[in-house]
Amino acid sequence: MVLFSARSVAVFALPLLTAACIGAEIDEQAEELVGEAEGELIAENGQLPNALSLNALSLNALSLNALSLNALSLNSLSTSAKSAIQNPGETGALSRDLLRYVVSCSLRTDQTFSFSWTDSSGVIHPEVYRGDLGYAHWWASNGISNDTYVQNQISACLAARVNWYGISVRISLRNNELASTTAERAEFPVREGAFWGNLFSTTPYVGACYDSVGYVRARQVKRDCAAGHVETNPTTGEVTWQPCGAMVIWGSCNQLCNGIDTNAGYFRGCVTNYFVNPYARTDQVVTTFLTAGP
Repeated sequence: MVLFSARSVAVFALPLLTAACIGAEIDEQAEELVGEAEGELIAENGQLPNALSLNALSLNALSLNALSLNALSLNSLSTSAKSAIQNPGETGALSRDLLRYVVSCSLRTDQTFSFSWTDSSGVIHPEVYRGDLGYAHWWASNGISNDTYVQNQISACLAARVNWYGISVRISLRNNELASTTAERAEFPVREGAFWGNLFSTTPYVGACYDSVGYVRARQVKRDCAAGHVETNPTTGEVTWQPCGAMVIWGSCNQLCNGIDTNAGYFRGCVTNYFVNPYARTDQVVTTFLTAGP
């Protein structure tokens, strides 16, 4: 099923890396991929079955904001966190965007996070964010400061739902915590890539890798964060790939990840940071899948 994680939000700049490490196999097809934008884009709201998830989380929201570890309750928020989500300006919009997805990833469908904010004209805007995936439904009343496993799962869920273009695309999220049906796997057979990280640690980070075949379809439907956003210099014609905000693209999942689940096709684990330690891996990984398209 799909979640909207619920939990305390505090805004501050994250010292995350911005360098991308993208494999040579993408270079070989650069020209044919540039300009591909047509795809099966579904911009819809509301509940989605299983782990099918909209992904329009702003890359700025992910890169410039972080979450506190207190209980997901308006009364439990710090003064700065409450101020962030009630800010009428751009910072407030980003903070609310992030909170909406945090609630989706963390809480169950029968749980909500409610609050209101007032715009510059004095108009009050009530907000009700409903849970979906339920990674940490107890967060509504208890903090997660001592639960690194949950921190990693929610961070991976958030990273998987970032979209460079700010548009909604239906995707299937899968890992050991997210079940998928036979029908879902049939509709979403293209493995796009994988995401992991921890946005709650003292040194927050998020990483990604791309599937050596699926990244082509990802670019077609404007899902650029696993393989990098293609940009062409209008003067020189040089093609470059930009990461989604602070998300580090480490390369091909086929080289960095292993233990593919024989039933659902997700990676059971990936190397956390190849340059620091090529053997250190994380099992809290979310693998994303796309439709095959026309």
